[in-house]
Amino acid sequence: MWWSWPLLPGLVLFSVLSVVQVQTAPCQTCRKLTDSFIKGLEKTSNKNFGGGNTAWEEEKLAKYARSETRLLEIVEAACEKSDFDCNKLLEQLEDQVETWWFHRQQEAPDLFEWLCIEELRLCCPPGRFGPDCKECLSEGTRLGDGECVCDPGYFGQLCQSCADGYYREKSSNHSTPACAACYHSCKKCSGPEDYKCVDCKPGWILHDNKCVDTDECGTELARCLSNTYCHNTDGSYECRGCDQACVGCMGSGPARCKKCARGYKLRGAKCLDVDECSERVIACPGLNEACFNEEGSFRCECADGFIRRDSICGPEKGLFDDMTDDEVLVLQQMFFGVVICALATLAAKGDMVFTAIFIGGVAAMAGYWLSEKGDRMLDGFLKGR
Repeated sequence: MWWSWPLLPGLVLFSVLSVVQVQTAPCQTCRKLTDSFIKGLEKTSNKNFGGGNTAWEEEKLAKYARSETRLLEIVEAACEKSDFDCNKLLEQLEDQVETWWFHRQQEAPDLFEWLCIEELRLCCPPGRFGPDCKECLSEGTRLGDGECVCDPGYFGQLCQSCADGYYREKSSNHSTPACAACYHSCKKCSGPEDYKCVDCKPGWILHDNKCVDTDECGTELARCLSNTYCHNTDGSYECRGCDQACVGCMGSGPARCKKCARGYKLRGAKCLDVDECSERVIACPGLNEACFNEEGSFRCECADGFIRRDSICGPEKGLFDDMTDDEVLVLQQMFFGVVICALATLAAKGDMVFTAIFIGGVAAMAGYWLSEKGDRMLDGFLKGR
């Protein structure tokens, strides 16, 4: 909230504390704030209160040019909502801005100089730097050390020289010409063309005023690990992996192998995959196994219609896999009946041992058929289920 001038004398202590709080605020933030404030002044220079009788309002209240209404309009637009630093500084400087607006504007028309340099002591006048604003050749801040931060393409104590990779353009007037970029391979040059190089960047060599790429791969400059090869690039090189068919290589692809990897064989000039399934007599020795060739190897899998169980490939379906439980029981009983018939034949010949076994089997058979499960089984079988 912005305070009216009559309340300002009572806030002198608060004003002093505010100045202390903003001592660490960047000079750039204060500069941005005052620049935005001046733009607001220019934008509202032709406005008035906007009421129905402007002449009466200006006569009875105050001139719009020095009014609090105009001040509020300028302040509300001084900082973008997303600019935290600007809004924070503006909140701390309410009293100072109002003091300048109502009482110091005529004698100190430069808001930046009065607020940022004299009142808050955040910035130095042009040509000075550091906490004591010592003399330098450009505008500095209280936090500066006197060294210039150069734009790209410039270097030196005063950023007056062209950096490496830049040259001084020719100027038709008396102003200092700008620094422009050299050709990308030039460290120093006299112009932007590739034939105006004076010195080259690392990885290039000067030849007839042109910087020619150094092929590190053809010299001992390249350092690549085993199973990689050197690939030359502009001004440098890179190490790339060998083909999977190679053990060590001199370039890309299976034709540049120093030695063929396992599962590959040299045919002509290339290391090509060995088809173990066709070259071996028995690649997959397991029963019902089929061989499948892969790049650099092969694998053994069960042939169609077979499935691996306990490391052995057997039929996918067993003899009784498609039968219901009732049908299996019927087969079991039929088998039991055959055994009983065989025992009965032997018992008929007077063999006492087989006679005893036969009687026991018949008793067991009768017990099963008389059971509830036997009744269901017999009923289902008789109905053809």
